[in-house]
Amino acid sequence: MLKLIIVREFLARVRNKSFVLMTFMSPILVFIMFGVIAYLTKINDSEIKHITVFDKTDILKNILFDTEQIQYRFLDDISLAEAKKQTAEDETTYGLIVKTEADAQVSFFSNESVSPVLISNIENKLKEYYQNQALMDLGIDPTTFYDNPENTQISIQNYTGKETSKTNSYVKMIFGGFAGYLIMMFIVIYGNMVMRSVIEEKTNRVIEIIISSVKPFDLMMGKILGTTMAGLLQFTIWIFIGFLLLQLFGNLNGAYPQTIADTQTSAFNLTVILKEILALPLGFMIVSFLLFFTGGYFLYSSIYAAIGAAVDNETDTQQFMLPILLPLILGVYIGFFTVIENPHGTVSTVFSMIPFTAPIVMLMRIPFGVPWWQWTISLLLLFGTFLVVVWFAGKIYRVGILMYGKKPSYRELIRWLKHQ
Repeated sequence: MLKLIIVREFLARVRNKSFVLMTFMSPILVFIMFGVIAYLTKINDSEIKHITVFDKTDILKNILFDTEQIQYRFLDDISLAEAKKQTAEDETTYGLIVKTEADAQVSFFSNESVSPVLISNIENKLKEYYQNQALMDLGIDPTTFYDNPENTQISIQNYTGKETSKTNSYVKMIFGGFAGYLIMMFIVIYGNMVMRSVIEEKTNRVIEIIISSVKPFDLMMGKILGTTMAGLLQFTIWIFIGFLLLQLFGNLNGAYPQTIADTQTSAFNLTVILKEILALPLGFMIVSFLLFFTGGYFLYSSIYAAIGAAVDNETDTQQFMLPILLPLILGVYIGFFTVIENPHGTVSTVFSMIPFTAPIVMLMRIPFGVPWWQWTISLLLLFGTFLVVVWFAGKIYRVGILMYGKKPSYRELIRWLKHQ
């Protein structure tokens, strides 16, 4: 009977028009969104900022040079009041930079909200200028500090002599963060799908017919397993379509070879990034993703199913949502602000063992390397907790599935748990 319920739930999901539409349209919409973002970024970068400079010290002339996005115009033989008046009335001027002998500080005047990136860039140039001046006052040539830049770069190695790079850490951060965030989104999306399915059948009184021939626990597990299979199918299709779109984008983009050539000169050149990606334990990461996704989804879906059985409509579920979402939000917070900084620290290790945060935190830790015993314990605790929670959720499901017309409270749910 459980098998029939799983098949029924799976087919009910995959035959749904919205499921089919979003399965094939979501990757395309994501690529379109990234394309729009890239296009808008390109437009923004192509806009040239015209900045006027009023400099009575000739310091700014030595540090401010035109770029593709910024063009400076230096004023001569004009008073400060006139310079302010001209730039304030000129709509094509982004702002006015002022440096006078009477004031040691540089001022920036603008009618608009000034870009913090631009201000930081100018501040860094000023800082470098004054540092160089201090060195020259001491009789030291500043260029000696830049003749051998490799002397200021740190070589990162483990004790076996294997060398890595900063790019390695960034790649691990991106992969771990993406996997953790993806699991959170899947748990929320498909957990809500299970809950809505239960509420719908309960509202339509279909459940009264089904429950006459099926045990409540089997019905709940069938919904969870059927929806899980539909979610994994959708995720697999997304990966396949995404891969095809990447290939198509790479073939159609005529500037792609030039892009590769350009990135060779940057700190994150494409060759290094691909090398670091291939160096990751990709097979182990995929297996871990499937296991922790399944365990985390089972754990939370059983709670979602119990909540769906306890209420009559989605509005009544709001009071129960916060306790479910808090561990997921905490897991993401721990992952992005603790795991990335110290993946093997006490906080990261502890929360990768706690079942309600482990699916997110552990996946963020795995790219950095996790001892096998921690991985095993975390997985066993996750599935063990699922068995305990699903037992309690089954008791709530069994009583709540036939309850109508009453908003349940936490006290009411505890009473249902004690029901034999």
